[in-house]
Parts: sequence; structure tokens; C-alpha cells
Amino acid sequence: MGRTGCLLWMLFLVAGAYFGVEIGTVYLRYFRLVDEMRTQAQFAPSLTDETIRRRLLRKVEELGLPSEARSFTIRRSVRPREIRIFTSYEETVEFPFFTRTLTFDPEVRERL
Repeated sequence: MGRTGCLLWMLFLVAGAYFGVEIGTVYLRYFRLVDEMRTQAQFAPSLTDETIRRRLLRKVEELGLPSEARSFTIRRSVRPREIRIFTSYEETVEFPFFTRTLTFDPEVRERL
């Protein structure tokens, strides 16, 4: 049982690392996009919506996100004085025996 148990643990470890890297990469791109959205929202008082949109589109390209992630909505409100930036997109992760589609709805709100 010693060798078999060790081999099984190694198999589970390798499988976990493989699946973790695939899913982790997708979530890392999501968090990097949210971080850029938050940065642009913080600088919003001194930037136009077009400048913010252009910078976010550049980030989408840099991260290699699906084209649907490019449809940013930027809304500024007077009461309360804030900016809201959001988008929505899906990413498909393919594994050897199944495929998983993840839906992301990144949204950032920041006071102006």
C-alpha cells in the first residue's frame, strides 16, 4: 500500500496543479482587469470617459480577454458623486474530459 498510496498522492497533486493553473490563469486575468478598472476610476476626476475607455481597451488587449470584454459601460452620477465602470464576458476553459464556461461581471464604483 505504501507505493500505491504514494503514487496516488502524486497523481492527485499533479492533477490539482494542472487544473489549478488553468483556472488560476483565467481568474488572474480577471483580477488584473478589475485592478485596472479601479485605477482608472480613481483617476476619473481628471480623465474623460473616452480616455478611460481607451486605457481599459488597451488592458483587455494586453490580457488577451475575449472581445466581449471590450463593451465597457462608464457612468458618472451626481448624487452620489461617483463613477461606475462595468463589463461582462465569458471565458471557456477546456480540460481533457470536460469544458467549463466561466462568466465574469467586473464592476468598480468610486467616489469622485
